[in-house]
Amino acid sequence: MTLPTTDRAAEQTGLAALVASSADLISSLQDAGGAYPASPTFSAYAGYSWFRDGAFIADAMSAYGRAESAERFFDWCARVLESRRDEIGAIAAAARAGAPVEDAAMLPTRFTFDGRAGDDEWWDFQLDGYGTWVWAVAEHVRNHGADAARWAPSIALTVDYLASSWQRPCFDWWEEHAEHVHVSTLGCIAAGLRAAATLGVLDDARAALAASTADEVEAFIRARGVADGHLSKWVGSTAVDASLAAVVGVMDVVPAASALGTATIAAIERDLAVDGGVHRFLGDTYFGGGQWPLLSCFLGLAHARAGDPDRARALLAWAASTAGPDGSMPEQVERHLLDASRVDEWVERWGTSADPLLWSHAMLIRLAVELDGATAPAPQETSA
Repeated sequence: MTLPTTDRAAEQTGLAALVASSADLISSLQDAGGAYPASPTFSAYAGYSWFRDGAFIADAMSAYGRAESAERFFDWCARVLESRRDEIGAIAAAARAGAPVEDAAMLPTRFTFDGRAGDDEWWDFQLDGYGTWVWAVAEHVRNHGADAARWAPSIALTVDYLASSWQRPCFDWWEEHAEHVHVSTLGCIAAGLRAAATLGVLDDARAALAASTADEVEAFIRARGVADGHLSKWVGSTAVDASLAAVVGVMDVVPAASALGTATIAAIERDLAVDGGVHRFLGDTYFGGGQWPLLSCFLGLAHARAGDPDRARALLAWAASTAGPDGSMPEQVERHLLDASRVDEWVERWGTSADPLLWSHAMLIRLAVELDGATAPAPQETSA
């Protein structure tokens, strides 16, 4: 159905307002030291910032024109990494010696705002965020011409860490299945290493290491991370995961319009998308396995890159529809639960699911920029 012109205009006005308020919310909650809180109120996330979530948030803020916010996050990442220089050196040296450290000795996936690992137990060994933050830096450089040299030492540390560790099984984006090698994780690693190799801030040897390892990872994805013509959830699986939309969409590791890209998009649509909302994966039971607005936006970005802006706009509209009266966007909604019997156990454990989730707001911004070139309003001039 085609909306009347007045309804389309109202919809666009409402979307623009939600995009602007989302950027304002992210800015208002960003810690003074640069970290983005995952969610300010959800009990399991409060006080922590993830490299992965934060990198995608920074990319959205950069794309929207909030360059200073993105750079503050990159500065925070750099401080966290440089404070762990010795740990990273030991991890890389052990891998080279054929005696890799235990998972518990690898870098955590999330940190407190002051850069500590935190005291809470978590499913911590995840590699994807370390590739994602470097990819986001490169995107920011393209957006704004920023000088990445200020982050060069921490980018070099990241290359050492990922080049020595990329083949290891680890937890996925969702803190699950640590026994597997996940294809979306590999995509994030490949994107970060490729970015590091092309930023022009590394010494020749490390730039070559980043480039050659990126080649290895991408070849591995195509050789071992494909099933039935589409990217797979993990090596050896035939299922898909919605996080794969990032690999064929905004991160462009597999071009969205390629045969592998379009097949992956189609598989996500077939298995995980319902009425515009997107599930993480089949069998998800976290808070009942609801639909995630940020994943609708990732899938929208993949469609936009594949040449289908109409489907991308429909997914953007669905994501926007999850915002509450105050404009707050949740982690997930219960419109189409995969297993409604599993909601209460999570509520009893952690309270109601995260709302707001800054990553949801960020991906709405990022898809709006992709489709319509949305940018932050220019600062208002003030009279003397």
